[in-house]
Amino acid sequence: MRVIVAGGDGFCGWPTALYLSKRGHEVAIIDNLARRKWDDELRSNSLTPIATLQERTERWRELTGHNITYYIGDLNHYDFLGEVMRQFRPDAFVHFAEQRSAPYSMVDREHAVFTQVNNVVGTLNVGYAIREYAPECHLIKLGTMGEYGTPNIDIEEGYIEIEHNGRKDILPYPKQPGSFYHLSKVHDSHNLMFMCRIWGLRVTDLNQGVVYGLHTEETLLDPVLANRFDYDGVFGTALNRFLVQAAIGHDLTVYGRGGQTRGFLNIADTVRCIEITVDHPADRGEFRVFNQFTEEFSVLDLAEKVKRVAEQEGYAVNIAHLDNPRVEKEEHYFHAKNTKLQALGLEPQLLTDHVLLDIFQTAVAHKNRVVLDNVLPGVKWG
Repeated sequence: MRVIVAGGDGFCGWPTALYLSKRGHEVAIIDNLARRKWDDELRSNSLTPIATLQERTERWRELTGHNITYYIGDLNHYDFLGEVMRQFRPDAFVHFAEQRSAPYSMVDREHAVFTQVNNVVGTLNVGYAIREYAPECHLIKLGTMGEYGTPNIDIEEGYIEIEHNGRKDILPYPKQPGSFYHLSKVHDSHNLMFMCRIWGLRVTDLNQGVVYGLHTEETLLDPVLANRFDYDGVFGTALNRFLVQAAIGHDLTVYGRGGQTRGFLNIADTVRCIEITVDHPADRGEFRVFNQFTEEFSVLDLAEKVKRVAEQEGYAVNIAHLDNPRVEKEEHYFHAKNTKLQALGLEPQLLTDHVLLDIFQTAVAHKNRVVLDNVLPGVKWG
């Protein structure tokens, strides 16, 4: 198929573009390189050195013979997006191109407004561009499990059957997002559901959990193809921060009591989930929701796993509990359904000590690149 990967220079988008390209799809990347600019703004970096997008795509072509086209531009610029759609005519549009950090969206008013405008308007433009230039195109939109929040009932996959005053209906699952970023994802979901209803678009909303891991078979082919490793308090996940903190001899900084529980999946499963969704498109007019994760862990679970693996490698590790900079429940019920992707063929790769050791060894190998000021939280919700 002809597949656009928007945000294809980023942590999830880059390995996805390689994976789909290797499997014979004609892949084009759209990216405005904003993720690299945010590193400059935050005085941060990827722990792993990252080549330019031009260097990455050229090396991929040299190694595999597969060509990945790329377009540098912004989804908020509709003329640009429309011209790309007119030229490429995609069968599928994989949409990773959003500001993805909850802390970044909570820095101040400007960052909150930027996040919502960038994400919501960009996604609106994608929907309009598909309608205008490629009406049969299947939009695969990266959502987040964070749309649901932490309700005291099981989380279903997008929809829930409700009985009220003797009548029943199947309705969108209630949303309780925890940041302006997560709110932007909720707005995306509502807008896309509406577009499916009025225009007959095909959309799959992938409510993805927290992604861990660095490598796929494709990114391991050459150092120029290496993926990002974010570890700072704004873009780094808790697991990445703990691994880097262990590598440099810093306490593992658990926010509050550490009972915050979320869904997780390996980056190798992320790219496989995209492939499965590309191969099994939504029907015309269907707004389909998959919960894209494979396991559930609390923050304290992760800290204890990292402590065990690092100590096996001879590192002394201490777990410290910080005052929580976020406004969130620190102990709560969390059980979410995730059956639809597995029913279509996903075979989960679980978070084993071997997987953690691989990431930890990467952190140790590049620990001279750590910006020490960035391993503690700097953004507060209050």
